[in-house]
Amino acid sequence: MLYAIQGEDIAGSLPQRLAARPEHLARLQMLQDAGRLLLAGPFPAIDAIDPGPAGFSGSLIVAEFASLAEAKTWAEADPYVAAGVYAQVSVKPFKKVLPA
Repeated sequence: MLYAIQGEDIAGSLPQRLAARPEHLARLQMLQDAGRLLLAGPFPAIDAIDPGPAGFSGSLIVAEFASLAEAKTWAEADPYVAAGVYAQVSVKPFKKVLPA
C-alpha cells in the first residue's frame, strides 16, 4: 500500500538539511530503484522553486510499504530526523486516484 510521509521542518534548520541531504536522497534512491517511490520533494518556505536562504518548511514522500508500521519505521530512520531537521513526521495511508 502507498503511504504519505510528511516531515515538518524546524525553523532555521536549512544548514542541517543541506548536510543530511546526500544520505536522505540515497535512501529515496533505494526506494525508487525498488519501484516503490511514487514521488518525493520538499516544500519551499517561500513561493519559489529555489527558496535560497529561506529554505524549506518540510517534505513529502509517497511510497509503497508493506504496512503502516513499516512506513513509520522507515520514516523514523530518515537522516533528516537524526539531523534535527524535522520537528515532526506524520505517516498516513495514501490512495492514489489520478493520474491513473
